[in-house]
Amino acid sequence: MRSNLRSVARDNATRHHSVEALKTDGVHYTPGHLADFVAAQIVNRLASGSQRLAVCDPATGDGELLVALLRALAKRGIRDVEVFGFDLNAASLATADSRLRSEFREATIQLYHSDFLRFVLDLQTGTLFESEGLLFDIVIANPPYVRTQVMGATQAQDLSLQFGLNGRVDLYHAFLLGIGRVLKPHALAGVIVSNRFMTTKSGASVRHDLLEQFNPLHVWDLGDTKLFTAAVLPAVMLLERKDGQSIAFEPARFTSIYSSKQDGHALVVENPIEALKQNGLVQTCDGDRFSVEHGLLDPGRSADDVWRLSTENGDAWLQTVAAHTWGVFGDVGKIRVGVKTTADKVFIRKDWNKLDSSELPELLRPLTTHHIARRFRADSTSNTRAIVYPHVAIDGKRAVANLDEYPNTKCYLESHREELESRTYVIEGGRKWFEVWVPQDPEAWQYPKLVFRDISEEPTFWLDLEGTIVNGDCYWMISKNHADDELLWLALAVGNSTFIEAFYDRRFNNKLYSGRRRFMTQYVEQFPLPDPAQDESKAIIRLAKQIYEFTPSTEADELFRELDRLVWAAFGLTS
Repeated sequence: MRSNLRSVARDNATRHHSVEALKTDGVHYTPGHLADFVAAQIVNRLASGSQRLAVCDPATGDGELLVALLRALAKRGIRDVEVFGFDLNAASLATADSRLRSEFREATIQLYHSDFLRFVLDLQTGTLFESEGLLFDIVIANPPYVRTQVMGATQAQDLSLQFGLNGRVDLYHAFLLGIGRVLKPHALAGVIVSNRFMTTKSGASVRHDLLEQFNPLHVWDLGDTKLFTAAVLPAVMLLERKDGQSIAFEPARFTSIYSSKQDGHALVVENPIEALKQNGLVQTCDGDRFSVEHGLLDPGRSADDVWRLSTENGDAWLQTVAAHTWGVFGDVGKIRVGVKTTADKVFIRKDWNKLDSSELPELLRPLTTHHIARRFRADSTSNTRAIVYPHVAIDGKRAVANLDEYPNTKCYLESHREELESRTYVIEGGRKWFEVWVPQDPEAWQYPKLVFRDISEEPTFWLDLEGTIVNGDCYWMISKNHADDELLWLALAVGNSTFIEAFYDRRFNNKLYSGRRRFMTQYVEQFPLPDPAQDESKAIIRLAKQIYEFTPSTEADELFRELDRLVWAAFGLTS
């Protein structure tokens, strides 16, 4: 194995690596106690009698993961280890080499200033994959995170083709699939990743490919434990490489830890890693409180389904909800993201009042943004933002406005023509230089709209009856049946309830820091609705309309408590 690998590494080291700068930007070196945790999980699953092992870290960094792994192996009496590492940061690699050689003298250390992904592709296209001895027994990794926006379209397309990825590509997606290609059958991998791939549409292809290549043994969603200094919500996966045969495999374990504001007694632990051994409410020595849950991994029935924590109580709760579900938000209407101009300073302003009224653009329209977000009814009294919207409805279809018909609008946009024309992608896309990048149907704005924030600690849904345009920091929908908005009022009530928070956490569990949730189309369109014909639903709709009228007031708050109780009851539950 050694001589062939060296020849590949030597060739790779002389090449220009287009991902070198990207990887450096995406690196988050592993904290020592997390490295020890991952290493321990791997070694605990090693078959008894394991002797000489070939191990690899495809993104070695300063060697923290390899040091932790070799220490854990030494405790098992395994010291005859062949170590391989790859990294594009020469200084970090030198640090890793020094650490490993000084502490593990019986091990064979081979670190390469080289691109692991290039190595994987060379193995596949060359003769190095012909011998099973060229595969690894263990991979331990914290791959770099670099999103498509940073990576660039060309690099993302290359990775998509080479590793069969779909949708939005992150560099760590390719690393995960590359790891599967260099492991022996039944070999183990312990990998630290962003938890995003488990719950987003862009992670669907990765979820599918992971289940094709691996048997997941245990997944730990480390949530908002802030183990990294960067804003990364990590997860740890313990994986076993499949042997190519389709055999039944026991469900993987799933552990989740997220910050909690719950009162009551909490077991005190040293840090979030120690908390993973517990169940329920815990508190670290720093005073942070977390909720720890253990169950099984439910990967769903298709790749589009999110990975979620399955527990006996949680599954029974969801079954009760399903039994009382008449439909979902997506049945009421199509959920859309608001408009995106890519030139907000030109199109969107809150100082239009500084212009003479005779100069105001004719196509100026009131704009709803997250700044006026409030449950049930937006705070329109503080709304000073408006948008120049150069799209109109002609014969029921969206069309670009003829600026000659709107002289003030034309004059205003012409005064910013240079800035607007700098958006070359708009023109290259066959659009006029003054168009907004993501428009919506102007005819739809006139109808009652359910609007909601994308990122929020608690769900924030409101009804817009003012005919405003919705900005791209919010989502919105109108009823398929424009003449009947009763279902919008029902959705408004359910969307703001404490019930939907509980449903979201059990069904999707995609939280950010400090308990904030993502209210995106893929989740909200699956929010359940009770039968609108039942008496409880009719009462909920009446209360929602009353709350809208009284917001903001103490009376609205009191009415909400009754509405919230009714929403829970409509789904056969108590809060």
